[in-house]
Amino acid sequence: MTPTLVRQNLPHAGPKPRVDLRARARDWSEIQERMLVPLYEAVYERLAVGSGTRLLGLGCGSGLALLMAASRGAAVTGVDAGRAERLALARDRLLPRAWEPPAPGDAHLLVDGSPRDVRHARVPAFGLVTAFEPIGCLAGDAEGLVELLAEATPLAERGASVVLAGWGPPERCATSSVLRVATKLAEPLRSPGVWRPALRDDLEEVAQRAGLVPDGSGRVACPFGYADADSALRGLLSTGLFDAAIGATDQAQVDKEVKEALHPHQRADGTVWMPNVFRYLIARTP
Repeated sequence: MTPTLVRQNLPHAGPKPRVDLRARARDWSEIQERMLVPLYEAVYERLAVGSGTRLLGLGCGSGLALLMAASRGAAVTGVDAGRAERLALARDRLLPRAWEPPAPGDAHLLVDGSPRDVRHARVPAFGLVTAFEPIGCLAGDAEGLVELLAEATPLAERGASVVLAGWGPPERCATSSVLRVATKLAEPLRSPGVWRPALRDDLEEVAQRAGLVPDGSGRVACPFGYADADSALRGLLSTGLFDAAIGATDQAQVDKEVKEALHPHQRADGTVWMPNVFRYLIARTP
């Protein structure tokens, strides 16, 4: 990596530039979200997701995972909070679609809020709950997932499958070297939401704290591939994993250092390729 100039880690004066949330949501849906398609496919194939599946997706974002389940015939409900721009894109994808209409009472549902808000919709119990947003990235992300599951599992059938996802070992995730930029820039100011490397038992600990019974796991290769460094920068920033770094320094500094970290992963034709491994855990409600 090209050495960078030493800088003082002092708070910047004046207001921070505002993030264009609509543009970020588009970057997520058009660039970054597809990187996890192999994970979605592996889980749906293993659990035989189909016309008899009632699925609740936690942190559904712009809805690609829900769309893939619905295309298999599943009735899907998605929940997300605080990301209205992503949820609007999910509505465009799912409501309506060209496949056969579901049976009465099985219409797809998207909720801007928490799982407890789904109770008011009086939908039947779910046989599958997914939390595909990978943990093992930010300090405190496991705690947030435990809280979500506490609200979601009462909506599921007894013995329903609950799928948790997380980053694999840092040594098997090339993107870890880029994500470390977030830590380097944010930690001097002790900013909240700093990236951290994944731990081996992250998913199992969440399942235990949520009162779930582990029932299998797997690993899936999810390489991050981009047309060029600019596309890679937009995709990675859309994850929100660099927000603390932007708050601690500024947008220009983060952009510069992320591009420097991407350089070793850039091919001769300008494309960026980073092999990664993600884990998933299948647990059951008691």
